[in-house]
This record gives sequence, C-alpha cells and structure tokens, in this order.
Amino acid sequence: MTHTARRIGRSLALVLPVVLVLSGTLAVTMVPWADTSSSQILTASAEGVSAPAKPRAAHEVLRDRLVGDLQQGQAPDDVLTHLQQEVNRRPSLAEHCVGIARALGRAAVDVYGPTKAQSYARPVCDTSYATGVASMG
Repeated sequence: MTHTARRIGRSLALVLPVVLVLSGTLAVTMVPWADTSSSQILTASAEGVSAPAKPRAAHEVLRDRLVGDLQQGQAPDDVLTHLQQEVNRRPSLAEHCVGIARALGRAAVDVYGPTKAQSYARPVCDTSYATGVASMG
C-alpha cells in the first residue's frame, strides 16, 4: 500500500464516523419542512438492535493505550518499558506481547521514521518491536 493510499485511508477513517453520526442525528431530528400544518418527528426504530458491545480485552486496551502514548510523544523506550512492566505484572498478557510490540514498532515508524524508530529497538517480547519497525520501513 502506498503512502498516499494509507493517508487517504486514515482520512476516511477519521471523517466517515463523523459523517455517519451527523447523518444519523439528522435522521432522528425534527423536520419542520415535511409537513407545514404540524411538525413531524422521525425516530429510529429499536427493532433489530444488536446486543451491547462486549468489553474490550485487556491486551487490546493496553495496546491502544501504549500506541496512544507513543503517538502523543512518549519515547518508544519508555513505552516498551511500560509494556514489559505490564507483562511482568499480568502474565496473562504474555501471549499478546508480540502483537503489542509489533504495533508499537509500526506506530514508532509513523512518529519517528524507520531509522530513528529502529534505534529504540530492544528485546522486549523477543524482537517484535524491531519486526514492527521493519514491516513499515
């Protein structure tokens, strides 16, 4: 995937939810132009509403928090230290460590570029961070 296509995809990922929310809001608001004698209100049907979303898994929450920390300017070595501390504190996260470290490597490339991101590589969860960097570089 090219850089331009990735940028377009990210833009759509940010804009599309806003458009959907606004169009949904408009669908359930008062539309006074529909009938001049009395105002008409359209509401969404509650039929077929799916079950509430399941809570996110702990490893997904951790991954998103650490990637967010990195994107907000926290140094990758600090973020990797936090990942290692969380895995040590909660051994059940160990099976997800590789995926989280790869996601951190990819996010570091977006923030720092491949060369600088690679300079932060260290053996957290084996070499997964470096693999994430390499996949983006």
